[in-house]
Amino acid sequence: MRAFIFPGQGSQAVGMGAALADASVAAREVFGEIDEALGQNLRRLMAEGPADELTLTENAQPAIMANAIATLRVLTREGGVGLADKADYVAGHSLGEYTALCAAESFDLATTARLLKRRGRAMQAAVPVGEGAMAALLGADVAKAETIAGAAVDSILAEGGEPLVCTVANDNDPAQVVISGHRAAVERAVALAKELGAKRAVLLPVSAPFHCSLMEDAARAMEAALAEAELRAPLVPVYANVDAAAVADPGAIRRLLVEQVTGRVRWRESVLAMVEAGVTEFVEFGGKVLAPMVKRIAPDAEAVSVVSMDDVEALLKRM
Repeated sequence: MRAFIFPGQGSQAVGMGAALADASVAAREVFGEIDEALGQNLRRLMAEGPADELTLTENAQPAIMANAIATLRVLTREGGVGLADKADYVAGHSLGEYTALCAAESFDLATTARLLKRRGRAMQAAVPVGEGAMAALLGADVAKAETIAGAAVDSILAEGGEPLVCTVANDNDPAQVVISGHRAAVERAVALAKELGAKRAVLLPVSAPFHCSLMEDAARAMEAALAEAELRAPLVPVYANVDAAAVADPGAIRRLLVEQVTGRVRWRESVLAMVEAGVTEFVEFGGKVLAPMVKRIAPDAEAVSVVSMDDVEALLKRM
């Protein structure tokens, strides 16, 4: 069995999609449709930058989706491969869950682009710049990360400070967990991390503290946006971030996408659940982030990344 998987924020880079668009009509059609839906030249921003504008959450999220769907569209349109014929499940990391739903035709491309633009703006607006932060804890599993996050909050309280948020946001793989919350608490967690068993802790260059309770306003904004969006049952089930379980019911998908804004990205658990369901091969479209995570989670599984025309051709040969 095979799962198609789609990366999240952080996988953006200036130049993304440019070679694919030069080589493929199908890819160019994807970028053109998204530009029209958003009323902006996202393709040019992706190809030429500037990097600081591309990294803005409201641009990065639709850009990463566009690159992944363009790569998949080359496979399906020019390679003559139907997703439902070659994939048993889809899944995505954070915003990648929207990409997965687009790939499985729950959302059309224009709707996905507009939802991600709105999601990016809502997440950025939920917390004033500078008040939130995220950090990667390396060499720490989720239990150790929870201990570190809790110790940071407790130490600030012990000094007479206000209760702050610091919680696990992304359970990525057995040795990489991301925490999120108020900047002071996250910075304290980084300072405590090595003492409490992590190999290293690194503050992430993000503009907001995603996937924690501070995103509640963004969750409400997405609840309204998703209520207006047309959403069909996916061609194949999608593994949802917040509960690491397969879902195909449109009403459940809407609810889980709202919960995802403040909820934990259970990527490690999702991969293990897919393996338990019989998946032996994972194909990542539009990035080289998730496939290495899969190999750390499930060393016996096959995991490949597809980002170029050569990658698409190699994938076609093995299917």
